[in-house]
Amino acid sequence: MTQYAAVSASRLAPAPSTANRWPEPARTDDAAARSRTTRVAAPGLSVLLRGLRWLLLPWYAGQVLTGRKVFSGNPILGSERLNRRGLHLWRVRLAGRLAAWRRKRLAHLVSPEDRAAFARDGFVEVPELLPPAAFEALAQHLGTLVAEAREMREGGAVTRRIPVTPALLRRVPELRPLLDSPRWRGLTRYVGAFDTEPVTYVQAILANASGEEDPQTQLHMDTFHPTMKAWFFLHPVPDSEGPLTYVAGSHTLGRRRLAWQRARSVLACRGPNKGGAFRLSASALPQLGWAPPRRFAVAGNTLVVADTSGFHARAASPRPSLRVEIYALSRPNPFLPVLRPPLDWFPVLARRQVPLQYWLQDRLSRLGLMRPVWRKAGAISPAAPVSRAFGDPG
Repeated sequence: MTQYAAVSASRLAPAPSTANRWPEPARTDDAAARSRTTRVAAPGLSVLLRGLRWLLLPWYAGQVLTGRKVFSGNPILGSERLNRRGLHLWRVRLAGRLAAWRRKRLAHLVSPEDRAAFARDGFVEVPELLPPAAFEALAQHLGTLVAEAREMREGGAVTRRIPVTPALLRRVPELRPLLDSPRWRGLTRYVGAFDTEPVTYVQAILANASGEEDPQTQLHMDTFHPTMKAWFFLHPVPDSEGPLTYVAGSHTLGRRRLAWQRARSVLACRGPNKGGAFRLSASALPQLGWAPPRRFAVAGNTLVVADTSGFHARAASPRPSLRVEIYALSRPNPFLPVLRPPLDWFPVLARRQVPLQYWLQDRLSRLGLMRPVWRKAGAISPAAPVSRAFGDPG
């Protein structure tokens, strides 16, 4: 399977072009690098490690057709030689074609105007989504909500989330007009390229709380394949308080982007940063044929749905700020040739997937098998003061 993937990928790799302004990364000798790595190990341990790699080869090969985006921990996805021959671009193109196939079958869920806006920009903005009375009722109830939340800190920003579960919907029925809105349902499914309910949260962004740099303020793509995120803003978002930004048209797989992404996939095979959420400097946008990012300084009751394989970021906030929103994301396996992902075949599990993920994270972290990303914040309001976010992480 590895040989087949490599050969197929090499056929799909773009031909050299003067439009490619990213020089070919210098080659390294994979075999020599592996030799240097194993030379320090005892001979017996080296043989054991090589044996384990061969035993795990079917597992590594199977991950080629999953949404795994990191280049570490898998000698196939992280092979510089295979990615030079086009393995990463083969995954990018195949995932893009399958997403286009699914979106074609979901096109009836959205209007022609929304389809055209998404094809052009990679996002759709919908002001005044809800009737004024329904929006005011929702914003008012969430303003007094106290519920179990989780928090994650990145640099100087804290993200606080309360999952929208069946239990929360019973407490906050005002969420129903939003989640049952045809435009919400249609856009989250069409942009996400799956006929599935997205994972939804009440989310607060507490930005610049400590003055440290926030990595989310760097332009980045979430992953290599089409994926959906949605933001329904509950309050006005001033331009000076870290609004969402998005590079219009950056979701498309043009020749320049593919050349850039191929070069980045080769470099990602080398340490220390082997992540797949590639960063892009604003100065490189003209080389890729893109304009500066659009800044979503919007009024409350505004919905933005975007394909976050395109480049986006949270604008830097010069002072402490708070943004409260309904946030949703959808990221099933991009290589599934079906409209509904397998988890939807079990509705009881699908509606409770976030609590189940938290439960699994907590168990694995207690065993020392993973580092907890989302820590418990207790029963808290989404808009609680910033100081509450920096207690003892326990």
